[in-house]
Order: sequence, then structure tokens, then C-alpha cells
Amino acid sequence: MTPRNFLVRGLLAGLIAGVLTFAVAYVAGEPSVDAAIKVEAAGEAAPHSHDDGATEHSHEDGAAEHTHEEDGTVVSRQNQSTWGLATATVSTGIALGGIVALASAFALGRIGRLRPSQSTALVAALGFISVALVPFIKYPATPPAVGNADTIGARTTQYFVMLAISVLAMIAVVVLFRALLDRFGTYTAVLVSAGTYLAVVVLAAELMPTVNEIGDFPADTLWYFRRGSLMTLATLWGVIGIALTGLIGKLYAQESATQARRDLAASL
Repeated sequence: MTPRNFLVRGLLAGLIAGVLTFAVAYVAGEPSVDAAIKVEAAGEAAPHSHDDGATEHSHEDGAAEHTHEEDGTVVSRQNQSTWGLATATVSTGIALGGIVALASAFALGRIGRLRPSQSTALVAALGFISVALVPFIKYPATPPAVGNADTIGARTTQYFVMLAISVLAMIAVVVLFRALLDRFGTYTAVLVSAGTYLAVVVLAAELMPTVNEIGDFPADTLWYFRRGSLMTLATLWGVIGIALTGLIGKLYAQESATQARRDLAASL
């Protein structure tokens, strides 16, 4: 089983994941994005009144389209939520599938006595936890109209610092697990490694700055947006993990059967 075998199947798994992630993001995420855009448009329209008695006006009826020539926006909201979203999820899925596949190929035979399908599933699970879940818990996604534009650079930096800490901690505890496995057994190695990872990321989360720039944004819209974002991430990683595990398991079974036939023929 070569890295190329893993990569080809990872790209296929990523393609499948990207398509399914688009469906989940469109159904679970886009309604809350539209609601957030309406809140943003209402906030921008509120100051547009005239002291001379002219009739007040707002632009809420244009929120759904979310396209203005004067501000440089050239992509309609309709295209953003369909073709734009599909392009983003599919391209991200393919890229992430390839990365997970190559990581799985590298991990093969290095994480205990696991079959290729088992080590692949483990790599995908650990990747979801370290790359997606832990950073999201500390710095969850925010919809339009939430957050101060002046702090976006600092908030982005803080997110990527938390991401780097989480990923590096996961790599370190995998190395720790491998070192403890032969000496103390699977149970102790898993317990110590998991406890170490939790201690590192919890401490990092406590020491990292807290972002609280929600203001008077509707709590239900924020909840639905973040729930949809987490569902989208879980779908992307989950489908990649399931599909790639199945494809690698099938490849391993085929190669094992071929090798068994060769061994049988050589013994005759």
C-alpha cells in the first residue's frame, strides 16, 4: 500500500465529502447567514433618516440580494449561497481528503498494531478533534454583523495560534502514546496521552484572550449559525473519515487476498 494509493482514495473521499458538506451547509447554515445579513443591513439602514421631515427609508428589501455596485460587491447573494458555497466545500473537501490520506499513509504501522483501515479512522478522528473541534470551542465561528472590524486581524491571529497549539499538542501526544505503548500497554498509554492533550489545550484556552464582541446580536440567530457551522465541519471530517476508511479497508482486503493467493501458489 503506497502513499499514492492513499492519496487517490483520499481525493475521492474528499470529493464525496465536499458534495455532502455543501448540502448540509446549504440547509443548516445558509438560513442563519441570511438572517445575520438582514440584521447587518438593518443596523446600517438605521442611521439613514432626515431631519427635514423627509420619509425615512431602509434597505432591508435588498438584504437578500446583498449586492451593491458602489461597495465593489459583484457576486449576488444567490450565487454566494449556491455555486460559491459548492465550489468552496468541494475544493476544501478534496484538499483536506488528500491531506488526511497522506497523513494516514505516514501513520501506517507507526501507531500500534492497527490495520490500515483502523489507523486511517484514527487519523481522521484525531484530525477532527485537533484541527476543527478544539479551536472551534475556543473561538467559534461568527456570522456577519458580529465582531468589531478593527479587531479582525487580532481575532484571526488568536484563532490560528489556538489551532497551532492544538495540532502540535496532538502530534506530541501521539508520539508520547507510541513511547508508552510497548512499556505500559494500550490502556495506560491512551489514558496518559488523552489526559496530556486535554491538559495542554484546556490550559491554552484559559490563557488565550477571550473574544466577546457579540453586542446585541440576536442570540437565536447566533446559536443557529454556530450550530450549522459545527454541523458542516463534522460532516466534512466525518464523511472523509468514513469514506477513506472504507476505501482503504477495501484496498487492504484486495491486496491481502492477492498476497494470500501468491503465497499459496509459491507453496505448491
